[in-house]
Amino acid sequence: MNRSARHAAFVAGALLLASFNTGCSEDASSEAAASDAYEAPPTNRVAIPSAVRSNLGITFATVERRRIRDTLRVPGRFEYLPTATREYRTMLPGRIELLVEQFQSVDEGTPLYRLDSPAWRELQKEIAQAELTVVQLRAQLLAHEDMYLVHKLKEDSLLEKIVIWSERIAMLEAAPEPESTSARELTLARSNLAQAQADLAELREEATDHQVLQNQNRSGLEAAKAHYELAIEAAASVTGMDPDELLAIDTTIPTVPPVWLTMTEIEVRAAAPGIVETIDLNNGTWADAGSNVVVVVQPERLRFRASGLQSDLGVLKDGLAATIVPPTPTRSGTAIPMDSTMQGTLLVGPSGDADTRTIDLFVTPDALATWARPGVSAQLEIVTGDSGATELAIPLAAVQRDGLIPIIFRRAPDNANEVIRLEADLGMDDDRWVEVLSGVGEGDQIVLDGGFQLMLATSGTIQKGGHFHADGTYHEGEH
Repeated sequence: MNRSARHAAFVAGALLLASFNTGCSEDASSEAAASDAYEAPPTNRVAIPSAVRSNLGITFATVERRRIRDTLRVPGRFEYLPTATREYRTMLPGRIELLVEQFQSVDEGTPLYRLDSPAWRELQKEIAQAELTVVQLRAQLLAHEDMYLVHKLKEDSLLEKIVIWSERIAMLEAAPEPESTSARELTLARSNLAQAQADLAELREEATDHQVLQNQNRSGLEAAKAHYELAIEAAASVTGMDPDELLAIDTTIPTVPPVWLTMTEIEVRAAAPGIVETIDLNNGTWADAGSNVVVVVQPERLRFRASGLQSDLGVLKDGLAATIVPPTPTRSGTAIPMDSTMQGTLLVGPSGDADTRTIDLFVTPDALATWARPGVSAQLEIVTGDSGATELAIPLAAVQRDGLIPIIFRRAPDNANEVIRLEADLGMDDDRWVEVLSGVGEGDQIVLDGGFQLMLATSGTIQKGGHFHADGTYHEGEH
């Protein structure tokens, strides 16, 4: 039902309840009878049966105690925390194949897209070459170790020969009268000793050369292993997989290569659960390195950003208690209920805006309400004092104006189908709640939505509609 229809229905009902005789007749006897009819004395009570409450959308707010004098109210909006958004970009150039839809919920590990990249195959070749170099150098080191054992055996044999020939020479030299035969043996022994010593020197020189070559191979192996490990780390960064996953081998199947060698495409998976907010590329698109493909957000990671006045910096400080409230104080229709609030702790931004003379205020709610969404506007209530004093308060939207007089409608405590019109005795307000100095008590119910129509129907200052007769006379109401 639209506003005009609601207003017409209520005015008709109110006029009926007030016992106003708004009809008129062209019959003079009927007019005389109407003038003699009994008129009820005026009352500040208005009947609001369930049908009227439904038609006018009447709702109630409860009188409660609030710290109005210590409350500062500022507007703001919800936004994602900086850590709530994750972009999935291409690490290499290649062709994109999407695996998700926009606004799809994803879990950790859900595939988002595949990348077919020639650069990935170049990286695979680099890993394979680094692995081959490591294998070759290890084989060379093993060969040098075998050669070292051979050299050791030869060296021991030559040392033994040197000892034997040295002893033989000493024995021949000690003979009292050397004979011609002994002289020839001595010469031969000395010759053999010299040859053995020369062979030993040559063997040791070869051993030195082999040792140098072995050291070079060992250094080369360390460098090759580092190259291989760095290549695996690079592959892990590109694929988003752990290095151990890339090196994994299915031991149940013989001669199966590691995972990194069997991957023909890179499959990018979600690192955390969330919702796909945007998809920036189409299927089959060739993307350069660093192109953004998918953005995933965590909708529960929200904060509230408000704009406070720099003139309030004297009372604004980190750690103050803050409440996020819906933008409109109402309980009617499909609007957010006014008591659906969120609590948090205030964080004052590090810098302000000189042009608007404002400063950013941040609150991360302890628990999110269902209506909290990025970009949704709301208000922030900040308790700036610690006096603890509270006042009886009602929503400012429940106060109507009949001319200059503030009017409220209190639900009759003895009849839930009636409200009592009161001239409001008001005190301070914070632009949303207003202090009530008298006339109501804590727990009373005050009309919130529908109060304006009640005020119109009970107002004595607003001119009511009427009609003219053929003789020029005017009467309030309809025929």
